[in-house]
Amino acid sequence: MSLRDPQQRRQTVFSGADLSSSASIDDEEDENGGSSSNGSDASLPSAPAPRPAAEQVRRWRDVFWLGVFVLHLLALGVGLTLLGINRFSRADRLNIDRFTNITGRVNSSQAANFEQQQRSGPAELTETYWPFYGVAGGAAVLLAWAWLSLLGSRASQMMKVSIHGLTTYLAVISVLCFWTEHFFWGVAFAVGAVLQFLYVMSVLDRFPFTMLVLQKAVKMVWDLPEVMHVAYAFMIIMLCWMALWSFGISGVIASSMDDSGRWWLLVVFSISLFWTGAVFCNTVHVIVSGMVFLVLMHGSRSAASMPAKPLLKSLRYAVTTSFGSICYGSLFTAAIRTLRWEIRGIRSKIGSNECLLCCVDFLFHLVETLVRFFNKYAYVEIAVSGKGFNPSARDAWELFQSTGIEALVAYDCSGAVLLMVIVLGGLISGTCTGVWTWFKRSDEVIMVGSTAILMGMILFGLAVVVVESAVTSIYVCYAEDPSLIQRWDAEFFDQMSEALHQRLQYRSARAREVMNHSLDQLSDTPPPI
Repeated sequence: MSLRDPQQRRQTVFSGADLSSSASIDDEEDENGGSSSNGSDASLPSAPAPRPAAEQVRRWRDVFWLGVFVLHLLALGVGLTLLGINRFSRADRLNIDRFTNITGRVNSSQAANFEQQQRSGPAELTETYWPFYGVAGGAAVLLAWAWLSLLGSRASQMMKVSIHGLTTYLAVISVLCFWTEHFFWGVAFAVGAVLQFLYVMSVLDRFPFTMLVLQKAVKMVWDLPEVMHVAYAFMIIMLCWMALWSFGISGVIASSMDDSGRWWLLVVFSISLFWTGAVFCNTVHVIVSGMVFLVLMHGSRSAASMPAKPLLKSLRYAVTTSFGSICYGSLFTAAIRTLRWEIRGIRSKIGSNECLLCCVDFLFHLVETLVRFFNKYAYVEIAVSGKGFNPSARDAWELFQSTGIEALVAYDCSGAVLLMVIVLGGLISGTCTGVWTWFKRSDEVIMVGSTAILMGMILFGLAVVVVESAVTSIYVCYAEDPSLIQRWDAEFFDQMSEALHQRLQYRSARAREVMNHSLDQLSDTPPPI
């Protein structure tokens, strides 16, 4: 597999109007899988960063997916508006309910809903449920603001509370669901609590290094207050879209459709909100990554060689030429990362069951192939070079494979820890909404609560992504030119180099162990007759 010359990669860097070629790589990898080469070179200082290159003009990338995302927003916006207005102030204002009974026959669920509405008085309206989502959005923004505000002084304690608090919170919600006779959701949250507990127990030895990386990323973010302002601005924009989204969702919940029809619509609109939220989060990711990469490249925020208005230039590229790549990657990356974590967890617990191990290995390598083209480190490459998403992800993979940094990234659990923070924030905001809904409309508490959790997770993700952006940028810079990290924080550079050396030694020992085991099996096999 051919790679660009590392020295050539360092020749084009972010200039006064452009971020240029750097590279990134894949998500956390299984410590038992994958191979690495030239790992020792990754911890050696390289040549100092060159001076800014000439201005370059960026091309628009992945325009097809930009068009798909914009059309999706327009279509969903119209649909949500109509569904919300249909039940606003007056039931079936637009006479949409006639489309919910295409066959002309009223099924038993619709008849039961109609009879219940007749007994309970006036029909339910959009404004019955819309305030509940206002509580969800307000609680999520307040929690996210508090989390960002305490990040500089209590980062380590907040991460630890999120890790261990999530298991407890899932168990408590499971008990509440059983108490309210929602057995399916009780089992779902109980399974989530068990899986969370098992995962934390299996990676406890990785947490010291993970916390070290997260603390340095927080230090980087805290020294750049403008990236916090970016997160706040995107939260406000996301809240505006959520106001329309929750308006339509409230109309769906208040409609006369049966439960299955309402749930199908909720699933469709939730997938749309998830994609929209992922696009917003990854846009912030690209903006912050470009800024952090610049700071590491030039040594500090106040360096004389820093280009003018770097944040505005990074923002301009993220919402114009690179926005299509962000939309494309946001559609697949999160799902592939989640699937990969689950397969890695199962793979590590199989033991000696050869048949099951063979099946899981097939799925693992299939997902690894997908990760080669869809990984979160590609967003750093997008910020730096302005390439399309798949080329950025591929270059990221090749860079980390060639330097051996993948062994260090595989050991780091910062992505999983930040995901725990997001889930916990969403659960807390969803619980606040669910408790109020229980006292007002207890029969719809699951519909309102589940969608409120999604809203909370997305809003909280916009706060957490600034830290994740710093983490990915640090790894990319370390792989691209370790001297950049050494110049920024010499002690941290020594700690990363030592950790990388230990991980490469571990992989070498594992490779020898597997080879010796294979040779022993061959020697024990009787010769053919």
